Order: sequence, then C-alpha cells, then structure tokens
Amino acid sequence: MLLPYSFVEIEDSLAEAFWAVARRLRHRTRVALEPWDLSPSLARALSVLSRHGDVRLSTLADHLRIAPRSATEVADDLTRLGLAARLPDPDDRRATLLTLTPAGRETATAIQAARLTEGDRFFEVLDEKERADLSRIMRKLSSG
Repeated sequence: MLLPYSFVEIEDSLAEAFWAVARRLRHRTRVALEPWDLSPSLARALSVLSRHGDVRLSTLADHLRIAPRSATEVADDLTRLGLAARLPDPDDRRATLLTLTPAGRETATAIQAARLTEGDRFFEVLDEKERADLSRIMRKLSSG
C-alpha cells in the first residue's frame, strides 16, 4: 500500500514544524512552572479563575476541556493547596462556585508573569516583523 506522503515530506511538513515548536514551548512552560510545583492543568485552572472570576465546576470543565469529574479533582487539588475555595452559588443553593484565595490570586499573577517572560525569551529569536507576522498568522489559524 502506498502512502500519499513520504516520510521525508511528513517530517518536513508545516504541521510537523508547528508541533515541534509547540512541544518546545510546552516544555519551556513546564520548566517555568517548576517554582510553584504545579501541574500544567492546575496552572491552567488558576488562569481560568483569574480571567473569569468565580465559576461553577461545570464552567471550569468547559474552559479546560475536561470531564466534569476531572474538574472536581482539579478543584480538590487547588483547595487542598490553599489556592482556591468553594463557595455556595448565590443563584443556586445546590451548586458551588470555585474562587481564588488571596494566595491563588498571587500565584496566578506570578505564573502569568513567568509564562509571559518565558514566551518573550522563546520568541526573541524572531525580529519584530517576524513576531508580528507570526502573531497575525496564529490569530488567523485560531479563529477559523
């Protein structure tokens, strides 16, 4: 059976180049998170709470693209670490909201700053025009 692409064509494809860059950036982001000893998923949850405020666990699951049961585990972990707390939902007594604690807000802010710094370091090999072009292209790809 013949494949539509040779191995060399696949290895040199734009998609493969994209995934290679994504892996490098993901690795550097994990390294940047080491001072807080948080998994990337917990850091993403902190980011969601920082951007969206108090949310129900179902909303957190939607933002993280995970199963609701997994969002419960994320909430449990953040609560155990003192980074988030559960509050009753004033609009529905049966539901709870997850909110950042002061330590959670401080950690989310510090992580965001570290990620921005690491992103700047990662992309510093590009000149200003290349960064602008890449940004425009990435926005186009992510919107459609």
